[in-house]
Amino acid sequence: MNENSQGRIRAAENADIPTLNDIAYRSKAHWGYSEAFMAASRSLLTLTPAMIMMQPTFVAVVDEAIAGFYALRRWMFEPPVPNAMELDYMFVDPAYIGLGVGRALFEHATRVARGMGYKTMVIISDPNAEGFYAKMGAVTFGGMPSDIEAGRVLPLMRYPLSETP
Repeated sequence: MNENSQGRIRAAENADIPTLNDIAYRSKAHWGYSEAFMAASRSLLTLTPAMIMMQPTFVAVVDEAIAGFYALRRWMFEPPVPNAMELDYMFVDPAYIGLGVGRALFEHATRVARGMGYKTMVIISDPNAEGFYAKMGAVTFGGMPSDIEAGRVLPLMRYPLSETP
C-alpha cells in the first residue's frame, strides 16, 4: 500500500470505532484462537472515544474501506525504557494481510512517534505477529505476562526511532 496509489492513512474518528473494534477482533481471531480466548480478549480489543482522544490513532484506508489501524501511547510500564512510545494497538483486517497495509501503518507510526520526540517504540506483540515486527526491524528484548491466559508470555520488542525505517 502506498498513500498515493492504493490508499491513505488518516486520523481515526469516533465514527470509526465500531469498524476498528471489529477489525481488532477479526484480526486477532485470524490466528486461530479459541472462542473462549477471544471472548476473554474482547475488552482488550475495544477502543473507546476517550482512547482515540487521548492516544494518537490512525487508520489505513484502501478503496474507501478501513483496512487497518494503530494507536500509540507513552510507555509507562516495566521494564523502564527511557523516552519510549508504545505501539498500543496495530491490527490489519484479515482481507488486507500481506498487501503492505501493516508495513504502511508501522512506518507511519514510527514517523509519528519520532515526530513527537520519542527515541524508541516498544511493542507488546502477539506471538503470531513477532515475525512481522522483526521484519520491520524490531528486536525482542523480553516478555510480558498475558492478561488473558496464565503462563502465556507475550514478546516484548523495541524499535529504535533514531533510525529511518
